[in-house]
Amino acid sequence: MELDIINPKAAGIDVGSRSHYVAVGQSLEDVKEFGVYAEDLTALCLWLLSYGVNSVAMESTGDYWQNLYAELMKHGIDVVLCNGKFTKHAKGKKTDVQDCIHIQKLHALGLLTSSFLPDETTEKLRTYCRQRSNLLSSAAGTARKMQKYLKFLNFRLDVVVKDVCGLTGLAIIEDICKGNLDPESLAEHRHYNCRKSKKEIAKALHGNNREDFLFGLKQEYQAYQFFQKQIKACDKNIDQFVKQELKRSPEKIKLKTTDKPYKRQNKNAISIKNFNQIAYQYFGGVDLMAIEGLSHSTVLSIMSEIGPEGFKKFATSKQFVSWARLAPNNKISGGKVLSSKVPKGSNRIKIALRQAANAIGNLKDTHLSDFFRRIAFRKGRQAAVSATARKLGVIIWTMVTKQVPYTPPNEYLFLDQKRKLKMVSRIKKNITKFDIKPEDVGFDNTMIISP
Repeated sequence: MELDIINPKAAGIDVGSRSHYVAVGQSLEDVKEFGVYAEDLTALCLWLLSYGVNSVAMESTGDYWQNLYAELMKHGIDVVLCNGKFTKHAKGKKTDVQDCIHIQKLHALGLLTSSFLPDETTEKLRTYCRQRSNLLSSAAGTARKMQKYLKFLNFRLDVVVKDVCGLTGLAIIEDICKGNLDPESLAEHRHYNCRKSKKEIAKALHGNNREDFLFGLKQEYQAYQFFQKQIKACDKNIDQFVKQELKRSPEKIKLKTTDKPYKRQNKNAISIKNFNQIAYQYFGGVDLMAIEGLSHSTVLSIMSEIGPEGFKKFATSKQFVSWARLAPNNKISGGKVLSSKVPKGSNRIKIALRQAANAIGNLKDTHLSDFFRRIAFRKGRQAAVSATARKLGVIIWTMVTKQVPYTPPNEYLFLDQKRKLKMVSRIKKNITKFDIKPEDVGFDNTMIISP
């Protein structure tokens, strides 16, 4: 039995850090090596076009494929970027030449599938957001080092304040770096929301005042301030980029959604004004913030990692959650399930949805939190986080692709809304109990109060 040739004009490329090996056939004469400079990539594309190649397959090896991918797409050549596990070399001696020939053979037979790649707009937004995430990690590292130097100096600021990099903590550290080592005057920087008194804070700020530790603390504080400045610059660029994209679709700008004043924003959240409205417009009228547990950072991750157009590349929600590595991988042999674990590996969508699922586990009286607790009761919190993250993926895919609102069986009520309902219920009971009439409380006689 012979396999049919699906892609007759196909080529295979073995991507490398210093050179690329390209095969347009199965003989050694059909293989050629190219460099990685811009002129070499252009020559590679022209060489492929001279053979009439219209489709190319290559592995997603590190970051070396990106420039080559952009050049191939620029010359109108279709590219199948596949996972390395699908192009494992057959038994025998492994060389770069044999690898590119093997990839060309698999692609010609139609045995390779392309990996997910976002559109150009999402890719640009992803660059800004990933840079911002890297800066947040660097700032967190300097914060840990500041706390370490404070302990070496015997300034136990971590005991009296909840966050060393909060308003009280940063004000005290800044004053220490300026040379003020008097505990009483340092305690004057206490913010009114701080639980500890000025006396307790001053008691924790009697240090040994070693010069080397003070120098290290000053250096880390300056680095922390620098990273905070860079993060604000990233936020500004993200804001400008998203608004510029929305201007291209005037119909989206007209969309309005309800405000979400109860969605808490921590200090690391992106500083974009009316982010709730912008996200609603960006997804064409889909209110992802209406889902309980989804924060500003979660929605930003969805916007930058997959985008509204990326969801359409997955035919079903099952394919989407499987790509995000949130669905169990069932291994069956002899009619028996050998394993049903979630496959190893992670991506930023998976991390964002798992963090949102963990936050849902701390909520009360919501549809998703009830689902979380049912799973946690039977299989533990870790399994509940995975199951709820998968459920979130299905909900988000359905909302974006089918343009439907989030309609849980049980409506999610915020704290003030719950208090209002309880107060209304109490008033109705008192009206019924004491048989209060409208004229008794000064209302017009035409007004009807139903108990």
